Parts: sequence; structure tokens; C-alpha cells
Amino acid sequence: MAKNRDILVIGAGLAGIEASLLSAQAGRKVYLIEQASYFGGAAIKSEEVFPNMECATCILAPRQSDILENKNIELMTLSQVTNISGESGNFTVKIIKRARYVSLVNCIGCGACFEPCPVSVDNEFEENMSKRKAIYLACAGALPNAPAIDMEYCLRGKKGEECTACKEACMFDAIIYDDKDEEIEIKVGAIIVATGFRLNDSKQFTQYGYGKFENVLNAFEFERLRATNGPTSGVIQKRDGKKPKSIGLIHCVGRDNKGYCSQICCMYLTKFAHYALDILPGVKVYQFYKELSIPEKGNQKFYHEVKEKGVKFIRIKEIQIAENGNGAGLKINYQNEKAEKESVDVDMVVLAPYVEPFPGTDELAKLLGIELGNFGFVKTAEFDSVSTIRPGIFVAGCAQGPKFMQNVTTQAQAAVARALNTTED
Repeated sequence: MAKNRDILVIGAGLAGIEASLLSAQAGRKVYLIEQASYFGGAAIKSEEVFPNMECATCILAPRQSDILENKNIELMTLSQVTNISGESGNFTVKIIKRARYVSLVNCIGCGACFEPCPVSVDNEFEENMSKRKAIYLACAGALPNAPAIDMEYCLRGKKGEECTACKEACMFDAIIYDDKDEEIEIKVGAIIVATGFRLNDSKQFTQYGYGKFENVLNAFEFERLRATNGPTSGVIQKRDGKKPKSIGLIHCVGRDNKGYCSQICCMYLTKFAHYALDILPGVKVYQFYKELSIPEKGNQKFYHEVKEKGVKFIRIKEIQIAENGNGAGLKINYQNEKAEKESVDVDMVVLAPYVEPFPGTDELAKLLGIELGNFGFVKTAEFDSVSTIRPGIFVAGCAQGPKFMQNVTTQAQAAVARALNTTED
């Protein structure tokens, strides 16, 4: 039987975008599926990219546009794999494409439907630091530039009410209340898994006060504060709206419990120090670490540049966050590398929790018939960073383990090379 030359890419973050574009450039039909209503993955949460502090949107948005305009790529958002059968060169994959309730053809992204919606809920994309409506875009600039209706919160879905506020506001007949989930079957020759990562929930590590003290943030929360399309339009501020005069950046949150280094945390906390020093005049920045992982010359140069601006790096053995007794800020209690007890008062603490596989990676692995490693990331063959145990199925990006954006791109390129070779007769 002749091999099918089409390729399925699961996950439309940085790795999935790179893999799809390269496959399409090679003349292949690509099915790119993403379970969220938008695509771009964790990368679109960033304002700038280290070590050169390039505009993240300027890097990613053109590639997102290329995805939308490429006739060889079929992007399916709100979609998940439900079944797979066959073998390398001839897979049959079943996909469920969830109803969006908004026409991608008719909608022009004007946003007129948002304000009339009577429902307001926490915006998960913004780390619950802002509100969204039941009909929503994750953030300004999200693509596709058309909202979706979240029927978990929409009055029509949750309470069965006959609310038509968004439809009445839409002048382009884009609202489809009777939209249905769609089951799709495709045939492909190779599959690339690019499901990405998330940051661990730091609430389980009570010594850091996350979820207890209001100005203890995780890394994505701080990133979205800096983002010009974020909940504060790029203003780094405390929960009371005041700008912090001192910030503590805490490395390796949960690392001892999990047992591995997430690689990227030292550099993105150093980026955060740059953010703070760049837009908060006179701010004091402390970085608390047990070990530093700063590979590559460009990263090392950036680290030294930021350090020379006045960031105080403090090597520690133990650390604990508490509130000051007078309610004024936070107190970081720690043992330094000599086991001496010291403390620093700060207005804000930013945590770097460990990177873990994106939720659902284990279920997807079972569907695909591939293995996970000891830490839950997709397992690859020995001396092969992209091939899984099942022929014809490859992995790229942080689905295989934590890595820098440059390495994500490189691995996606390698996965595509293997997928193209696999589907050649």
C-alpha cells in the first residue's frame, strides 16, 4: 500500500507552528489541531524573548499569519484526537472539533458582541487577573481573530435561558447558537506531537505563600503584567494598583520535589529582572537561587548585563515567604549558603515553578500508543530526540521536555525531517 504523505501536527504552539510550516513548504498537506480556541501556545503570553529582548509578538504573529494563509495547512482549533489506528505511513485518526458558536467566515473581529454579554468570569489566559465574557477572545491579538462562546458560562448553555445579547449586537450574522460538535476522520502518514507545557501550581508548596499572600505571583502572572496586551496594559503593579519598590524572584520552586531542572527558569527570571529595572525606576530586585543554569554565550552575556544593573543574586539553602506583621509587604526568610538565617523585605515575590507536561498528555499518549518518561514527558528513543516508540509518530518542543525557544524550533525541524522521510515511498 502506498504511503499517505499528509501529516498531522497535534498542538499549535511554537513547535507545532514551525513543524506545520516546514511540512507545508515541502508540499505536504498538514492538519494542525489545537484544543484551545486560539493558537500560539505559551509563547504568545510573552512580551519579549531573551536573550536579545526581541518583541515576542513581532516574531510569532507573522508565522501565525503564514499558518492561516497557507493553503496546505488546515488549522482546527477547539479540536482533540479521540482515536488512532493503522501504522506508520497509513494512520487513520478521528478528531472531535468542538462547536465555536461563531462563524470564522462571517466574523470580522470587531468585538461588538463582548460588551452586551451579561456574563463575566475570570480569564484563564490572563491567569485570572482580569475578567472575560462568555463570548470572548483570550487576549487582544489572539488568532483566529474571532471569539468563541463558552457554553459552560453562557446563559443559553448553563441555565437554558434565551439570551440573545451577542447575536443582537453582531451586524455580520456571525453568531451560530445551533452550532454542533463535529466528528472528523483523516488519514495521514505521520504524526508530530507538539502539545507543549504548563507551569506547576505552586499552591502545594506552602512555604512560598502562593494563593495565600496576594502579591506572590507565578511566572506567567508576572509576564502578563508586563505584556502590553495584558490585564494592566504592561504596567507592573501590585494587587492594589501601586507599583512595587522591591521584588524577590525565587528560582527552582518545587524542583527538589519533582527531581529535575526545568532549564528555562533562570533565564526567564533574569528577563523579569530586566523588565522591572526597565520600567520601575529605583526598584530593588533580588534573585534567590540554589543553582544557576545559564547555557550558551548569548544567555550568559544577557545574565551578566542584567546583574551589572544592580540585581542582587543570593544563593540559598532554604527559603520561606511570610507577610510582614504590619501588613506592609512580604518578608523573605532564608538560609544563605553558609546556613546563616537572613531576611529581606519586598513588595512582590515572583515564583519560578517547575515546567510539567500540558494536561492530557498522558491520555493522548495512551491513544497514540506511545510511552512517557519518568517525569511525564513523551519518551523518545535512545540517542534520538524526536522518535517515539511507535514508528511514524514523532515529538517536538516541550512535550518532550523543558527547553528554550531556539531548541523548540530546532527540534521541530528535526521532527519534520523524520516525518517527511517516513512518508516517502
